[in-house]
Amino acid sequence: MARRVGICAVAQTTYERDKWNQRFQGMALDVLEALRQQVDIKFSRHRPEVQGIDMTISVSDDIFDARTISNNAMTDVLGAHFGCEEKVAQEGIQALYYGLAAIQSGHNDMVLIMGHCKESQCASRNMVTHVAFDPFFTRPVGLDFCAAAGLQAQAYAAKSGITDAQLAKIVARCRKHAAQNPYTPGLEELTAEAVMASDMLADPIRALHARPVSDGAVGMVLAAEEIAVKICDKPIWITGVGNSMDHFFLGDRDLASNRALKEAAQRTYKRAGITDPKTAFDIIEISDQYAYQLPMWMEGLGMVDEGKAGQWIDDNGPDKLHVNMSGGMLAGNPLILGGLVRAAEAALQLRGEAGNNQVKNAKTALAHGVMGPAGQFHSVITLERN
Repeated sequence: MARRVGICAVAQTTYERDKWNQRFQGMALDVLEALRQQVDIKFSRHRPEVQGIDMTISVSDDIFDARTISNNAMTDVLGAHFGCEEKVAQEGIQALYYGLAAIQSGHNDMVLIMGHCKESQCASRNMVTHVAFDPFFTRPVGLDFCAAAGLQAQAYAAKSGITDAQLAKIVARCRKHAAQNPYTPGLEELTAEAVMASDMLADPIRALHARPVSDGAVGMVLAAEEIAVKICDKPIWITGVGNSMDHFFLGDRDLASNRALKEAAQRTYKRAGITDPKTAFDIIEISDQYAYQLPMWMEGLGMVDEGKAGQWIDDNGPDKLHVNMSGGMLAGNPLILGGLVRAAEAALQLRGEAGNNQVKNAKTALAHGVMGPAGQFHSVITLERN
C-alpha cells in the first residue's frame, strides 16, 4: 500500500447497558480528553502553520440517536466548526477505511475518528434494524436483524453441523474474557449450561447468544507516517483493507456461503501481502453479534476450514488463535461501533495495553466489522506494529 498510515492514539468509554447519566457529547468528550493525553491534538484547518487534525470523521446513526443529522450536535467535541467533518453511518470500521484513504490520497495528514451510540434509548433494537428492510416486501413480514440472523444460523448449522453446546462454549469463553476487560463492566461470567438454558430468540439463537444492549463511544487519531513517528512512540500501521456487500434481498443470497466476507478478506490479504491467513495474525477481533457468527466468520476469513468450526471450538481453537480476547461484541458493543471497537481492541493489543487479556509479543492483528441483515456487508482491516 502507498503512504503508510498509523493509528497514533486509541480511547474508548466503558460499554454499559444504560449510560443514562451521559449525553452523546459527554461520552465523546471523555474519549477526546483521553486521546489528548496520548497525543498533542491541535486542529489545523484554520491555522496552516500548525500541524494537527485537518479532517474529522464521526460515526453515528440518525435512528439510534432519534434525530436527523446525528453528527450535527457533535461539532464542538469533534472540532468541526467550519472545517472538514465527514460522517460514517452504520458500520464504524468504515471510518478507518475513510481516514486511510484521505491520508493516502494526500488530501489530509491527520484524521480524528469519533464514534458514539446509545442503544438504550430505543424501545427495541429490533425496531431499529427492522427499518433496514424493504418497506414493500420484507418489512411487512416482520424481518429484523435478529430474525434474519436466525435464518442464517439455521442454514449455517445445517451446513456445518455446529451444535448448541458448541455455541454455548463460545458465549462462556466470551464472558470469561469480558470479565477481564475494563471496558465491558457489569457482565457476569456464565457457564455453558446457563447459556443452553436461556430462552430462544430466533431458533437456534438463544437470548444469551446475542450481544447485550450497550451505550458507549470510541475514538482514534490517524496520521501519515512522517507525522506518526514524531507524535507517538507506538504507531500501529494499517497494512490492508477490504470490504464487500452481498445482495439486498435475503432471498437472493446463499446465507451460509460467506460470499461477501470471503471477497472482503481476499482484497485485504492481497493489499497486505498475506498468503496464509491461518498463520498471519497474533490477534483476531471478530464482530460476533450472535454466537454462531464467530465460527462462521472465521471460516469466511479462511482461518478455519469450512465445516470444521465445530471441532475447532472443541479443540480450544479460539484460544489458540487469540480470537476476541476482548470478549468481542458478545461482551457488549453498540451495533454501529462493533467493527471500530474491534480495531481499537486490536490496536491496544499491539500496543501492549490490553491488561489482563494481553497476548505476549503480539505484532500482527486482524479486525473485522459487519453490518446489515445476516452478514450482508463485511469489512476487514489488518494491522501491525514495528
